[in-house]
Amino acid sequence: MRILAVLTMAFLILGASIADAKIVTEKVKYKDGKTKLVGYMAYDDSFEGKRPAVMVVHEWWGLNDNAKKRAEMLAELGYLAFAVDMYGNGKVISDMKEASHLSSLYRGDRKLMRQRANAGLKVLEKHKLYGGKTVAIGYCFGGTAVLEMARGGLDVLGVASFHGGLAPGEIDNEKITADVIVFHGGSDGFIKPEDITNFKKEMTDAGASWQFVTYGGAVHSFTVKEAGDDPSKGAAYNEQADKRSWSELKRFLKEIFE
Repeated sequence: MRILAVLTMAFLILGASIADAKIVTEKVKYKDGKTKLVGYMAYDDSFEGKRPAVMVVHEWWGLNDNAKKRAEMLAELGYLAFAVDMYGNGKVISDMKEASHLSSLYRGDRKLMRQRANAGLKVLEKHKLYGGKTVAIGYCFGGTAVLEMARGGLDVLGVASFHGGLAPGEIDNEKITADVIVFHGGSDGFIKPEDITNFKKEMTDAGASWQFVTYGGAVHSFTVKEAGDDPSKGAAYNEQADKRSWSELKRFLKEIFE
């Protein structure tokens, strides 16, 4: 009976601890030059003190619920998470042509892409809970952006690209110091095979510590539930690839931050 009572008390304490945990989210207004931006900060206030940070860069749709959800998931893991705004005013796009046009402005101007990403990074670094270490992750368009952060030598320890573009870019200082991991759908028809080959060579030539993880059968946007479940359309959610890549991200973050 005494053992049962002790176990019961332990479960009650654990339950109270979980109940006390609270994910705090806040909109953060900031600027890149004259461009007004609105990001999304998330952290768990049941953790005490400063902590490692993860910056999240959204898809070509803008700062939508998917990017915010990932920030909240990272907060639940004990990180300070900031989903940045690349387009301005927290803009979210629903039209594919507009999304393609707007994202192409940044893909065509990698200096601007790096600058806009760095503006978000600076906001994160000023937060009261920032612990001095940062990793950046990104989805689709955002995956391209975080790779540019690595190429540009921005102040991150690592970057993780989920189904992002792999076209080569210009590497500052001829060396990439951030750890790089890419999560790629094995059936992603939006990424040219030669881009994969060239990307791997680029990373190797730049002396980067890099990993390239391929998920067989997964197409573009495999982490995005809103992409639907029809791979024949070229973009679709893949639950197995999503869960496996998230587990691998957690390992990657733990390895870098320890």
